[in-house]
Amino acid sequence: MIINLLIISSCFLSVCLPDLIHCTNELNVSIPHLADTLLERTASNSWIVVFKALITTHHLMMYGNERLMQYLASRNTLFNLNNFLDKAALQGYNMSTFIRRYSRYLNEKAMSYRLAAVDFTKMKRGAEGVMRTMNTDKLIKTLPTIQNQLDALLDFQPNSNELTNGVINTAFMLLFKDSIRLFAAYNEGVINMLEKYFDMKKNQCKEALEIYKTFLNRMTKLSEFLKVAERVGIDQGDSPDLTQAPSSLLEALEQHLASLEGRKLKDLSTASRSSTLSSAVSSLSSTGISLSRMDDKTDDNRLQQHKNQHLLSRSASCSVPNLTSELFTLQPNFTPIQTTHTVPNNNNAWGGRIAHTHTHTHTHKHKQTHAHTQIIMQIYNGAFIASMLFVFVVVALLLSAHVFILPSLRPAVRRDAS
Repeated sequence: MIINLLIISSCFLSVCLPDLIHCTNELNVSIPHLADTLLERTASNSWIVVFKALITTHHLMMYGNERLMQYLASRNTLFNLNNFLDKAALQGYNMSTFIRRYSRYLNEKAMSYRLAAVDFTKMKRGAEGVMRTMNTDKLIKTLPTIQNQLDALLDFQPNSNELTNGVINTAFMLLFKDSIRLFAAYNEGVINMLEKYFDMKKNQCKEALEIYKTFLNRMTKLSEFLKVAERVGIDQGDSPDLTQAPSSLLEALEQHLASLEGRKLKDLSTASRSSTLSSAVSSLSSTGISLSRMDDKTDDNRLQQHKNQHLLSRSASCSVPNLTSELFTLQPNFTPIQTTHTVPNNNNAWGGRIAHTHTHTHTHKHKQTHAHTQIIMQIYNGAFIASMLFVFVVVALLLSAHVFILPSLRPAVRRDAS
């Protein structure tokens, strides 16, 4: 029951999300029940309810206990929203498209965990990280899994003019965070693969070459995704530097594979090949450092916002709740670009309406309460007067009967007795 209330509340007040995260760490809390309750919320016909349920699930995937991710990955089906469509309003049509894309990404995120038994956005990075120390066979199997998850993320494809309400803004911010971490793992895996490439067997080189070509394409798509984040201010003007490896590297990789297949192409000297590889690794390492710096910065912002929200929630425990918690302020300078169909400034972070100021809210509520009290008192007074009149009439009738009717009946009673 408590979990149900927290999940329902999280769709309105994001301050409940820390409580849900805490629940995932409690051994006496049923993770299947928590997850299934969230999944039930996606059966709604309202795009707002479904979108919020997806966001809550994504938030718990990112910051909750790993037991939740393990359970979600173990399910045969997670979100079945490929045909979701909210026809209630024009905005419902537009947001339904992003709900379908968002659910596909969360499905792919769970599937990646199921296949690799690790969350790529949480793994250890650096020279001693998981992707940098992985052996060749496992690396070639793992990188396509990361590619599939990244493809699903980049398919969200919003433009800055479509980020017009708090719900989609929140989803985009969580995706932005995942994109930085996911590509950082992808980048380190590719560095490891390139360092091993010239020692691979022919079939391994074939697969590795295709993986690298796909990597170059995904880097371009990620750059476009990050440009949207830059336009709306999520990155705070500090976009990660996605430095591509020199084009000569691709040529060197293709020539090496050709030599293994017995095809005659221009041979590169060992020194030239080594220099090209070193330059490529240096460029990609620079990209990794830039991504890690951006990730650390967003983490610091989130922690600071969480502290601020905690202080605000303590100081305003008896006042109107603050709906702009850390979930909606992962980046404090987030300024979505509005289209001609702008959302009024008095919309809250979930797209609902709130009062212009707390003072106006309290004044309006006070007036309403006072008016309701007056009406109730008038009804009470009227009922009291009516009841008193009724009692007076009854007493008067009884007295009249005693004075006038009973004496007239007594002689008749005496005659009958005689």
